Amino acid sequence: MENINQAGWFGPTEIIIILVIVLLFFGGRKIPELMKGLGKGVKEFKDASKGDEGVNEEEPNDNEKIETK
Repeated sequence: MENINQAGWFGPTEIIIILVIVLLFFGGRKIPELMKGLGKGVKEFKDASKGDEGVNEEEPNDNEKIETK
């Protein structure tokens, strides 16, 4: 069985080190604002991708419009 750490994934120690560096770099007050902005961005992306799928299903193309007339 292959070790996950050898496959390129971050282990718990690496994640803790990265979080400490981010905390030192941005400060404790700025991190919640960054996460809030990141969450909004992800939500908008998901909404936009769902919106594109719904438009294609609901709107008939030109060939279907001609056939219904």
